[in-house]
Amino acid sequence: MAVTSIMTTDAEIKSRVGANVSAGVTEAMYDGWVLQYESEVNVFARKNFSDAITAGLNADVKGLFSLIVSSNVAIQAIMYDMSGYTRLREAENMINILRDGVLRAFGTLRDKKNQTFIDEA
Repeated sequence: MAVTSIMTTDAEIKSRVGANVSAGVTEAMYDGWVLQYESEVNVFARKNFSDAITAGLNADVKGLFSLIVSSNVAIQAIMYDMSGYTRLREAENMINILRDGVLRAFGTLRDKKNQTFIDEA
């Protein structure tokens, strides 16, 4: 897998989906999900952070975007086919943990003061 992304990396996604993710999840699926979640971040913040990242956003704050996108993509990959996980509960726990991280990150991003900080970092 070699995901095409502005906000996250292949390694970030792989680290979140775990070893038991379905082999049926294709690179095209990952790329589609990445694009959807990068768009969601930009629309949620009402700011095009994709351009800011491309222009050289500070690595100290770029991780927030990677967390949101990689976690959401991992959730989609896990939900695609949970049969590879040891138990259904294992997959559900992973999804819950990833979702909690996304909600915290979106809460941080919601604050306009934090958006200003990101721009100035």
